[in-house]
Amino acid sequence: MPLRLPAAPSKPACAPPFRRNRRKPVVQLRLGAIVEALGGELTGDASTLITALAPLESATPSELSFLSNPRYQQQLAASQAACVIVAPAMRAVAEQRGACIVADQPYLYFARVTQLWRHAQGRGPKAGIHPSAVVDPQAVVHPTASIGPLCVVERGARVGAHTVLKSRVTLGEDCVVGARCILHAGVVIGADGFGFAPNAGAWEKIEQLGAVRIGNDVEIGANTCIDRGALADTVLEDGVKLDNLVQIGHNVHVGAHTAMAGCVGVAGSATIGAHCTVGGGAIVLGHLSLADHVNISAATVVTRTISEPGHYTGMFPIDDNARWEKNAATLKQLHTLRERIKALERTLKAA
Repeated sequence: MPLRLPAAPSKPACAPPFRRNRRKPVVQLRLGAIVEALGGELTGDASTLITALAPLESATPSELSFLSNPRYQQQLAASQAACVIVAPAMRAVAEQRGACIVADQPYLYFARVTQLWRHAQGRGPKAGIHPSAVVDPQAVVHPTASIGPLCVVERGARVGAHTVLKSRVTLGEDCVVGARCILHAGVVIGADGFGFAPNAGAWEKIEQLGAVRIGNDVEIGANTCIDRGALADTVLEDGVKLDNLVQIGHNVHVGAHTAMAGCVGVAGSATIGAHCTVGGGAIVLGHLSLADHVNISAATVVTRTISEPGHYTGMFPIDDNARWEKNAATLKQLHTLRERIKALERTLKAA
């Protein structure tokens, strides 16, 4: 007998439209209070209550949004937001729509609004050590630091003022974290670096005798790992920002205010300059150096030292597979083609 599938359940005659899930507002700030706290120039009613922050396209008449890129000017005109943060160049357009806050750097201003909002929510971490955390008696934790559930702070480790360790962070022996840092869930600081010496077809462990030193105002994303140095320390200078699932190998030195997106890997003994950016999934090979102000595109593999500031990309462009295979095959012949062209040029010059 043929298999009979059960009939699909009938749909309601009028399915409710999808709506963004909005929690009952727990914070309300007046526009005037925001400008008083953060500066900027308000056009509109200072007594307007803001109940949430939202993107331009989905903001409601009680929410605050921002526009940092003029390309989204159409979204500004259509937005239902109570108020929009804009740059001076967008003032006239924004005023035609309604209330606005004019700021020199709208994106930075919005970042500070989020900080103000979080403070108003009263959700900041509380100083102290969670009962489930394990802190070695020889570790030093500043009284204003916050050590979250199931964290481990090993012997000789130090945690600076107002630094926050979220849940399940491990801070290894003798490793140091400066002031005002945030280490998200699952971060491991000071695991052994990957060091082994070949010995008759096997591997002999190289003990990792250094530590990790992290400066002030550093933020490290969830499940990121920073290995301790083999002899000298692995170092992250002030203001470094690492996304989730980043791997920093032993003896790496990362300069101040450098930022790396998710799944970046930096191999041992590499030196990354200050104010660099490394896009998601990029790899920096070991013992290489990047100058200050170098920007690496996502998925790039850095195979040589970069001595000059600039934007560098090293990935093969995506294409449909058939064309990609043809281009890859041509690329493999590039050196031969170059030599043939040089030979033709020599022949033409001799003629």
